[in-house]
Amino acid sequence: MQNFSYDRLYKFTHDTLLKMGCSELHAQIGAEVLLSADLRGVDSHGVARLSGYVRLWEKGRINTSPSIKIVHETPSTAVVDGDGGLGLVVAPYAMNVAIEKASKAGTGWVSVKNSNHYGIAGYHAMIALDHDMIGISLTNASPLVSPTFSKERLLGTNPISVAIPAKEEPAFVADMATTTAANGKLEILQRKNQDAPWGWIQDKEGNPTTSANGVKEGGALLPLGGDREHGSHKGYALGAVVDIFSAVLSGANYGPWVPPFVAFLEPDPNPVGEGIGHFFGAMRVDAFRPAEEFKSHMDNWIKRFRSAKPTEGNEKVLIPGDPERELEAIRRVEGIPLLEPVVKDLMALGEKFGVSL
Repeated sequence: MQNFSYDRLYKFTHDTLLKMGCSELHAQIGAEVLLSADLRGVDSHGVARLSGYVRLWEKGRINTSPSIKIVHETPSTAVVDGDGGLGLVVAPYAMNVAIEKASKAGTGWVSVKNSNHYGIAGYHAMIALDHDMIGISLTNASPLVSPTFSKERLLGTNPISVAIPAKEEPAFVADMATTTAANGKLEILQRKNQDAPWGWIQDKEGNPTTSANGVKEGGALLPLGGDREHGSHKGYALGAVVDIFSAVLSGANYGPWVPPFVAFLEPDPNPVGEGIGHFFGAMRVDAFRPAEEFKSHMDNWIKRFRSAKPTEGNEKVLIPGDPERELEAIRRVEGIPLLEPVVKDLMALGEKFGVSL
């Protein structure tokens, strides 16, 4: 494990994106989105993914000079065509469209097609916080998840993020996959040569397994809950809602037709839509009640839950967003730790593009 400063990793990522053909603005946005994941401890969606984007670009599956545009809209809704661009760039564009809609109509809702993997869901939801708005961010993803009672892979990890502003207290930021664990966490276990916990994966026959390579071996990730007795039907339903809002609504690919993130797998030759889909919402707080009044009550909500009596062996009750915020404060000072396989991967990228890590 090695620690790297935020500035060093940002410059490396920014310069690599420039070498791929991104504009200066898009390289800045893409690097910021990726590094926000590393700062917040979502290491599976940070610079460890950079080489994956490079491979997709080399296969001609990412357009680094996209013409991102609105192709349909009403006063409070829009559909954005990402033109095959980096999801890291397409998503902030679409979220800002939702914010602009909300500033005029009270709420704004944007569904996106023809995009790619957009990184950490929470980054995009949190854009709304600076506008006294509630932000919502959803995306579908590579089909690696089996619905409850199935051994077919039909859904992605399909995350949901909701960011809610407060007054004195830090914002409430929920950011979660609709599976028991995100695929990136399996990749981390694979790099560490460790097993996965029970309830994360099933093998190709639909039986539980702890092999971190279970998905690579033909198995599948499991919906949130793991099995029917622990509520996997609820995780399945949540993942399905994300898929429908992100893709059926926009005209992107959905279900098993979503293009895989890994470049060694080809997209379905008979797609049902264009690229990957996202969905964003922005709600102006004062469209419901005065913003200061709402944020004061959010402070009260947060303080009450934070003061809840903890169970034995636990120090305190956390608010969604607490662990990530606390870790970001540490990593901005102490640096971002990267596993050796990730460092080697980045070094190889640096040699390819003439970019120094």
